[in-house]
Amino acid sequence: MVFEETVVLTGPFDEVLAATKAALAQHGFGTLTEIDMQATLAAKVDKQMDPYVIVGACNPSLASAALDVEPHVGALLPCNVVVRVVDDTVHVDALDPGLMVSMTGRDELAPIAADARRLMGDALASLAERSAR
Repeated sequence: MVFEETVVLTGPFDEVLAATKAALAQHGFGTLTEIDMQATLAAKVDKQMDPYVIVGACNPSLASAALDVEPHVGALLPCNVVVRVVDDTVHVDALDPGLMVSMTGRDELAPIAADARRLMGDALASLAERSAR
C-alpha cells in the first residue's frame, strides 16, 4: 500500500525545506509544526543522521470539514510532509490524505480527502517544476 507521494530534488537541504513550505502555502496549507528529527534524535538518543524534518501542514478549510464529518480524524491531522536527505538528493514525502477515508471507514470524507490529495499533489508538482528549471 502506498501511503505517500514523493518528489526527489537536488539542491541545499535548507533551500528545499523553505521551498517546500512555500509551495504548501501557495496551495492552501499552513505550517503548524516543524520537527527537526536530526537535532531531536542527536539530543535525545545520541543518534547521528542526515537532515530530516517533519512539517505538519494543514489546510484549515479541509481540516474543519473533515472534523465536522469525523471528530476522531484529528488523530490523522495535520498532513505530514517529510523533507529528508537521501545520498545526494533531497526527498519530499507527503502523506496521502486518502488515508483519512481508508483508516476511518467514513466514505463522507472521500471528497475532502480528494481535494487535499489534489492540493498536496499540486504543491509537490510545483516543487518538481521549480527544481527542473
